[in-house]
Amino acid sequence: MKANIKAIAFDADDTLWVNEPYFQEAEKQFCALLENYIPQHSISQELFKTEMKNLHLYGYGVKGFVLCMIETANRISSHTIPLEVIDKIIAIGQDLLQKPIKLLQGVSETLEQLKGKYQLIVATKGDLLDQERKLKNSGLESYFHHIEIMSDKQISDYQKLLQHLDCNPENLLMLGNSIKSDILPILELGGYAGHIPYHVTWTHEQHEHQLKHDNFLELKSIDEILNYL
Repeated sequence: MKANIKAIAFDADDTLWVNEPYFQEAEKQFCALLENYIPQHSISQELFKTEMKNLHLYGYGVKGFVLCMIETANRISSHTIPLEVIDKIIAIGQDLLQKPIKLLQGVSETLEQLKGKYQLIVATKGDLLDQERKLKNSGLESYFHHIEIMSDKQISDYQKLLQHLDCNPENLLMLGNSIKSDILPILELGGYAGHIPYHVTWTHEQHEHQLKHDNFLELKSIDEILNYL
């Protein structure tokens, strides 16, 4: 693999820095607000149902998450939710948008080792403004040649990225925590992919089947990629 790789793309959320635990904490706060209507586990199920229904409209990110919380609260309460509860839901979202950036272990050291040897790229999905803020506050911006904030991570989205980079699939290595979003599309295109598991994964991103592929690496941590390059 080493001779082939010219560019390395990194997912951001839960690959470079903490993200999903913040969303799970926000969801718990939301469920607690509505526990007088239905049990909290049912509220989580209703919220996920709303998120999946609206994904094609809102995409990924905090703003869509807030709209889905409000819609879910309205539905659960049979359109009787008090305005002060809506205010609290908005406050949960605003707090989520201002969470501190906590880099995951080994990220800075790994980027420092790779700097100057490969074209380094951020390839992440989510809300443009929020992801730009997180990258700026992370202190990692200077390591990257290109930042790609994608509305989704389907094969067509990666094809556009490869075109923009003027890079062949076999010269790209993608690293991320989601098999579904970061790994499978790249392998389908003929590129290389390394999975860096994170201890929590959003239900929508979970992939249950064991993956075997000549171009696939299962890593324990981000710095382990240095052993293959």
